[in-house]
Amino acid sequence: MRAASHILIRSLDRSAAVFLIVVGGIAVAVPLLNLFVPPDSAFHVSTYLVALFGKYACYAILALSIDLIWGYCGILSLGHGAFFALGGYAMGMYLMRQIGTRGVYANPILPDFMVFLNWKELPVYWYGFQHFPYAVLMVVAVPGVLAFVFGWFAFRSRVSGVYLSIITQALTYALMLGFFRNNFGFGGNNGLTDFKDILGFDVRSEATRAALFAISCLALMVGFMICRAIVTSKFGKVLIAIRDAEARTRFLGYRVESYKLFVFTVSACMAGIAGALYVPQVGIINPSEFAPGNSIEAVIWVAVGGRGTLAGAALGAILVNYAKTYFTSGLLAPYWLFMLGGLFIGITLLLPRGIVGSLHHWTALRRARISAAAEEGVAPPPPEPLPAQ
Repeated sequence: MRAASHILIRSLDRSAAVFLIVVGGIAVAVPLLNLFVPPDSAFHVSTYLVALFGKYACYAILALSIDLIWGYCGILSLGHGAFFALGGYAMGMYLMRQIGTRGVYANPILPDFMVFLNWKELPVYWYGFQHFPYAVLMVVAVPGVLAFVFGWFAFRSRVSGVYLSIITQALTYALMLGFFRNNFGFGGNNGLTDFKDILGFDVRSEATRAALFAISCLALMVGFMICRAIVTSKFGKVLIAIRDAEARTRFLGYRVESYKLFVFTVSACMAGIAGALYVPQVGIINPSEFAPGNSIEAVIWVAVGGRGTLAGAALGAILVNYAKTYFTSGLLAPYWLFMLGGLFIGITLLLPRGIVGSLHHWTALRRARISAAAEEGVAPPPPEPLPAQ
C-alpha cells in the first residue's frame, strides 16, 4: 500500500497536481451550487447543467483511455466506443432489473421490451444483474475480456498501424449490427431506458444527479492518476519506446506484445467505467453508441487537446463536446460535422501537438531561450596570470 501511494505521488508533477485540484474543486463546487444555492441566484447551477457536465466528465475518462494507448504506445483505436458502450449496457442491465413491477407491464422479472417481444424467460446472460456488485464487475470484466482476447490475436499477429485501426473499427461496427437485433436481448434499436433508481435512489432526482456528477469527477481523477502512474514508470518508458521504435524495442529483448496487450486492456476497462457512469446520467443506452463515428470523434478530442499529455485529452473532450452542445442547438446544427472535420484538419496542420502539447512545447522553448541567454550573459572567467619573467 505504501509503495503504491509512493508511485502515485512520484508520478504527479505541477501540471498534474493543478489538473487534479481543478477537477476536485469542480466536483465539490457544482453539486453545492446546484443543491444549496437558490434557483433565482446568478450562481445557481441547474440540474440540466449538472447532468451535462457529468456527461462531459465521462467523455473525459474515455479520452484518457484513448490517450493512454495512442499518445504513449502508438495504438490508434477507432473502436473504443465499443468498450464504452459495453460498460454502458452492463450498467443499463442493472438499472433495468431495478424497475421490477414499476414497468409498463408490471413484470417483476422481465424488462418491458422482453414482455413486448413475447420472451417467456430471462436470458442467462441477464442473471445476476439485479445485484449492483455483479453489475460493477461486469462493467469492468466485459470490456476487459473483449479487449484482452482481441489484443491477444491482433498483437501476437503483429497487426499495427492503419490495419489495426481498421480492425478496431470493424469490431465496433459488428457489435453495433448485433445489438440492433431484437433477438440479442438488449432492446434492439430502442436500447435500454426508462430507468427508475440506482441503489435505491431516484435516478432523476437532483441529489442523485449531483452525486453521479461528483462520482464521475472522482473517477476522472482516479483514472488520471492511474494513467500518470503507468506512463511515468519504467513500464511507461517502454511504452514510449514502442511508440517511437517498435522494431528496435523488440530487438532489445522486450516482449512488445505483452506491453501492448496490458495497456490496451487497461484502456478498455477505463472506457467501460466511463460508459457505466454515462448511462444513469443520460437515461438511455442504445446501439448508436457503438457507431464508428463516435469512436472517431473521441480520437479527435484527444488530437485537439494534445496527444500524449493526458490532461490535454480530457480538456479536448470537454471543449469539443461543449462546442457540439452549443452549435447543434442552433442554426449551425446541420453543419456541425463539417465544423468538426475542419477543426481536426486545422489542429493537424497548425497545432499538431494539440492545445496542451503546444503549450508545453512553447514553454520548453521559452525556458531554453532564457537558459541560453543566461549562459551567454555570464561573465567570462578571469584570465590566467602571465608566467613570471
